[in-house]
Amino acid sequence: MKKLALTFICALCFGMAHAQYDNWAVGFKLGEPTGVNIRKYFNNIHAIDVTVGTFGGILGNDRKYRGDNGIYKNTGISLQMHYLWHTPLFNSEAVHVYYGIGGQINNRRAYPKRLNGDYEKNLTLGGSALGGFEYYIPDNRISVFLEGGTYVELLRKPFFLSPNISAGLRFNL
Repeated sequence: MKKLALTFICALCFGMAHAQYDNWAVGFKLGEPTGVNIRKYFNNIHAIDVTVGTFGGILGNDRKYRGDNGIYKNTGISLQMHYLWHTPLFNSEAVHVYYGIGGQINNRRAYPKRLNGDYEKNLTLGGSALGGFEYYIPDNRISVFLEGGTYVELLRKPFFLSPNISAGLRFNL
């Protein structure tokens, strides 16, 4: 998981070095998930949003799932990616609204009842939807955002639902 995340970050950074006229943003978000956020804007309409960080710590470590009545009991590593549509809110250049769909890969420990207190490492995969507001501070390169959505796990524990709620700062390059 770490090698995959590092490879992806290196590829994005290499792309940033060759894209002098493209609009990028780099920041930090706190919530579900928490981590480093990289965003690439296209055509002033679309964006790709990537977050590398942790999952499962803010809303509670002990999260029950269906199936064998086990729990996720710790914070895991997460890679989240969304394709976004964004537009100014009420024709304001300072406030934008965005929404999109994407996926999320998590690596965390699961404690199924069949293992009687022992854990197994789970690499999970699921889809997610996201929407939010972003405020661009006038005469500044910093923006503040608040977003929310949901994560639906498909592999390991199908239909395990988790809210994705976060806020953060971005530095717009």
